[in-house]
This record gives sequence, C-alpha cells and structure tokens, in this order.
Amino acid sequence: MTSVLFTAFTSRPDAVALATHAVEVLSRQGVSSDFFGLDSDLAPTCDAATLVVSLGGDGTFLRAARLAHGAGARVLAVNLGRVGFLLDVAATDVVERVCEALLHDEAVNRLALDVMMPDGSSVFALNEVVVERSAPGHMVHVTTFIDDNEFLTYSADGVMVATPTGSTGYSFSAGGPMVSAELQLLVVTPIAPHFTIDRSLVVAPSSTVRLQMSTKPALVVADSLVVGTLSAEQSVTVRQSGTPVRVVRSTGFDMGSRLRASLRQGHA
Repeated sequence: MTSVLFTAFTSRPDAVALATHAVEVLSRQGVSSDFFGLDSDLAPTCDAATLVVSLGGDGTFLRAARLAHGAGARVLAVNLGRVGFLLDVAATDVVERVCEALLHDEAVNRLALDVMMPDGSSVFALNEVVVERSAPGHMVHVTTFIDDNEFLTYSADGVMVATPTGSTGYSFSAGGPMVSAELQLLVVTPIAPHFTIDRSLVVAPSSTVRLQMSTKPALVVADSLVVGTLSAEQSVTVRQSGTPVRVVRSTGFDMGSRLRASLRQGHA
C-alpha cells in the first residue's frame, strides 16, 4: 500500500532525484512510497495514497492537488527554486515534513471549484476557471449569472471565477483582490473588459456562477489547462466543490512576506 505519492515533472531532474532519494529514505523507515511523473501518459496510481507530495513550482502543485482531491488524500507542497505562493516546504526538509504529516493528520481546507461543462461533465479547479477568447484580436461577450440572476454582460478577453487560493495568481494579475486562502468565497473578475465595469465581484461560497457566451466561441481553461470549448449560447456553471483540497501547511507561511518576495522576483 502506497502511503506517500511523490509527484513532479520528469523534465526536472532535481525533482526526480529528490523523489528517488526520499522514497529510499522512507523505505528504510518502513514507509511505503512511490513516484509519479506528471507528464506521463499512464494513469496515476494514487488511490492508495494518503499523502501526495508536490515537487516543483505552483503549476506542479496544482496538478498534484488535482490528484490528491480525486484520491481523498492530503497534499504537501515542496518548493524547488523560485518563490511560489502555493509552496510551503523547502527541499531540504521534505523527508522530515512528510514524516510529520504522516504522524499528524492535520491540514487546512482549501475551497475548490466544480465546473459543469455543456456536455454534463465536471471539471476540477483549485485556482480558477476562465472563459476566454479562442483567437487573438477578438473579444468574447460573456453574460454572468449569479444564482440564476443576470449580473453583467462583459465584452472582454475573458471572465474568470477564482478561489481564495487562486486570488494570488491570474486573478491578481487581472486586477482582482488578494484574499486569505482560508476564506470561503468566490471572486468573479473580467479580463481586460471593454467599456464596462472592470472591478471584481466577490460572492458567497454557496453561490452558483454561470458564464454564458453570446455569439463567439471561447475556450474554457481550468488551472491553466484547456478543458473544453464553448459555442454561441453555451455556458459553464461554476460552484464550490463539495470536497475541499486538504493542504498540509507549515506554521511559517506568511502572505505578506510571500507577496514581497514574489514582487521582487517579478512574478507575483
């Protein structure tokens, strides 16, 4: 039985080497663990994992969080290199933090999104879901509905619904507010709107947000992955997932210092 699943992109030899070392050390301590390459064509074997460890950057963490959410496991974010808002553990501390996490079943709940596509399928997102233009040089016309009540129609590059965790990413770059990841809410933000309100809308976590296209097609992007397309008059429905992402977090996390470090490096 695999208790720990280390995940990384195999294009990062430092991550693969760290995972290999950690698996060997944990094995000597009697802890079953394995490694999964996120760029693999194989299906991940994570059903038996109780802890998924992300080795890399924020993008790696988002992929690992998707695996953990599907398996009902917790996720631990290990930072390899640059400052990341979602990354909590230094590479030198990975084995120690994994052992601590296995001993103490503690985690903070992060609100996740359940995105209902036009064909009835459901898509997971931890950061945000975006309805955006499918071709450069063209705007999309998106009508937003909050709990079936029509709000605004935006002519813009796109419209996104972000979680508190995602508020420090694309949403922040688009002018949305930065909010504490522990809050329960949804943030609706237009991307480069034309002749309309450019402010974000903050709604209750129980709200259902529907984004409906007008006449032009659009892409649906969840956590930077294209997950589908919308034709004219089609829509996606976004609501809080019934199951949060359980994130193992250290006590040293500080949003202010993380923001200042990210701004200094130019990739907040």
